[in-house]
Amino acid sequence: MKVIVLGSGIVGTASAWFLRKAGHEVTVLERQPGVALETSFANGCQISVSHAEPWANPHTLLKVLKWLGREDAPLLFRLQPDLLQWKWCLHFLRECMPGRVDDNIRQIVAIAEYSRQTLHAVRVETGLDYDCLTRGILHFYTDQREFDKSLAAAALMRELGCPRNPVSTDEILALEPALAGMRDQIVGGDFTSTDESGDVYKFTVGLAAKAAEAGVQFRFNTTVTRLLSEGSGAGMQITGVEVIDANGRHRTLQADAFVVALGSFSAPLLKPLGIELMIYPGKGYSATYRIINAQAAPTVSLTDDSHKLVLSRLGDRLRVAGTCELNGYTRELNPARCDAITRRVRALFPGACDYDNPTYWAGLRPLTPSNVPYIGKTKFANLFLNTGHGTLGWTMGCGSGRAIADIVGGRQPELDFAFTGMPRRGSAQMGHGSCKSRSAMKH
Repeated sequence: MKVIVLGSGIVGTASAWFLRKAGHEVTVLERQPGVALETSFANGCQISVSHAEPWANPHTLLKVLKWLGREDAPLLFRLQPDLLQWKWCLHFLRECMPGRVDDNIRQIVAIAEYSRQTLHAVRVETGLDYDCLTRGILHFYTDQREFDKSLAAAALMRELGCPRNPVSTDEILALEPALAGMRDQIVGGDFTSTDESGDVYKFTVGLAAKAAEAGVQFRFNTTVTRLLSEGSGAGMQITGVEVIDANGRHRTLQADAFVVALGSFSAPLLKPLGIELMIYPGKGYSATYRIINAQAAPTVSLTDDSHKLVLSRLGDRLRVAGTCELNGYTRELNPARCDAITRRVRALFPGACDYDNPTYWAGLRPLTPSNVPYIGKTKFANLFLNTGHGTLGWTMGCGSGRAIADIVGGRQPELDFAFTGMPRRGSAQMGHGSCKSRSAMKH
């Protein structure tokens, strides 16, 4: 088949890679001059199956009330005259119910673990270099109540096969000696040895180059304006996609199938077709620092719970990302939030980095209320979704790309996950909530 993929972040590029491996003729449309120049450009760089607890949980509601009015709060909410934002918030409240939280964790762990295994296979196959570190992810807490609350989610993840194991303060410092200055503040943590980190931008650029060598066509500086459709009922089809090409001309491109991987911009594109996605942009920040004292900088990827920050060593750089701002589609930097990141990192690792010359960045994470992405079919027979991965686009990217290639090709992906528009695998086939697939890595 001829397949058009809309978007070239990690999710869109991985989709194109696996679609091409399945034998399809693939074209990728991207409004930027290259791949991974938006949400995939400078995120926290963690492959974190252990970070599967969704934002929507009973504890978050109390935190949001506490953070109201703080410009540097980990979660900043600015009310907009936007019906989607209001609907999204109502859905978010529903997802905070305990029963829904557990099922969402099961789904997130399932696709994240499948994706981690898939990434390993791609790394072996392609030999890509992207500053990968396979030293696990260490999650530390400075608030005893927050640590106590985390234990139930960690236990559920261990039940699902994700080895998120509690560790004491002494064990934390043994794993990451650079945290020694925080000894008196750390109350506990957990460590997931199978998690890892790496530069998502470098990986996506490298994978796109391999995909292009294999025959995938990338059309950059090409803005998608709308999808054209025809038919009714079960016979509805997408007939083409209207674009403004690199020369400023309006064109219509045809294909047999279309995959939407536009992150936060998927919802407005699909709304005219009667497809209402609960995806709202959550502006996330990152700061990248040049390391000037290698011994004082962390070598294990970290999650700082109290400040909702993740930290990853990328060669001679330290990437720190986190916080979330629900404020529409603007990517404007808020100086108060940038300064808060640098203050925290300087306090954690004084003298480790050049804190006077950080590189700040913001990207729009495509958040669903549940943190579970849309991967699967739509009411249009040839229109598919691979979007809404929120803060876990890098973690879920390769697995999502592989799964959507299966779905486009008429195959059921090999894991238990609530794929959009498709029946969910039963427990007799996979085991409810299992994050493991016996044949997941077969090519």
